Amino acid sequence: MSTGREKAAEVGGGGTDVRDALYERLTAYEGRSASHAAVGKDPVNEPMIRHWCEAMGDDNPAYRGPGAIAPPTMLQAWTLGGLSGHPDRSGAYEELSTLLDEAGYTSIVATDCEQEYLRPLRPGDEVGFGNVIESVSPRKTTKLGTGYFITTRMDIRVGDELVGTHRFRVLKYTPAPRPAKAAPASAPAATAPKDARRPRPVINRDNAGFWAGVAEHKLLIQRCADCAVLRHPWLPGCNACGSLGWDTVEASGAGTVFSYVVMHHPPFPAFDPPYAVGLVELDEGVRIISNVVGVPYDKVRIGMPVQVEFLRVDDELELPVFRARSEG
Repeated sequence: MSTGREKAAEVGGGGTDVRDALYERLTAYEGRSASHAAVGKDPVNEPMIRHWCEAMGDDNPAYRGPGAIAPPTMLQAWTLGGLSGHPDRSGAYEELSTLLDEAGYTSIVATDCEQEYLRPLRPGDEVGFGNVIESVSPRKTTKLGTGYFITTRMDIRVGDELVGTHRFRVLKYTPAPRPAKAAPASAPAATAPKDARRPRPVINRDNAGFWAGVAEHKLLIQRCADCAVLRHPWLPGCNACGSLGWDTVEASGAGTVFSYVVMHHPPFPAFDPPYAVGLVELDEGVRIISNVVGVPYDKVRIGMPVQVEFLRVDDELELPVFRARSEG
């Protein structure tokens, strides 16, 4: 199962959980159809599976040859309408959205999705699907503003068999007031808030070795003791052969930017947007996410060579980041 939770979306938020008259009206839409039932534009098929695996760099043999299955994370791909689209949302969803607009909750942002896989899809399966308004949260206050989380659930079927679900959550909100403009340069510098620190990594028994390596300025990669496949992020078992045995190899730290995003929002005291976050493919073949430094954010590009370095961000935390290097 692949999940994403709304608590991660409530950035810095302490929800108010206010049950008001508007909320009572909103919950009346729970359980109503959010879109018309539809059928996938194409059956599950091998060419699309191949394209997906090539794009994701996934060479799992389960997705190739006789008896192949589709990658579970492709679940939503079989429901997409392409440029020609699918039938529009039902009147219920539009009514719900209009009700919030009229109450002043005119902004919207997607926050997360959650998928559940009940059985593998195989080439030839024809999927049908429909959406329902599953829930509307009580009023919540987040960094973006105050509003309501709306969760829709798509049930995906092959014939009468439920094969998976896809939940999608948005926040309809009133934007928070913009912060006051910074004081003139001549004014005394303000004291940084106590929480203006980089978030702490979650260190557990599965990844403690990685962070121990960082403390020694080493970028360590797990290696399966049985099949020698390298893996990152660190896992308790090998996703190629299932073995629980492993050791480590020290990466050279050299790699290239495989993909990247430029973060503009939401603001956070410990960061200075915009900044680039890259998915770096190391020369050893695994990929790692971290900041790309040494060049302006708008100069980062796919294929750019980078080299790891270790950045001390405060007295307690040191992180691996990747500095752009010349191609010579």
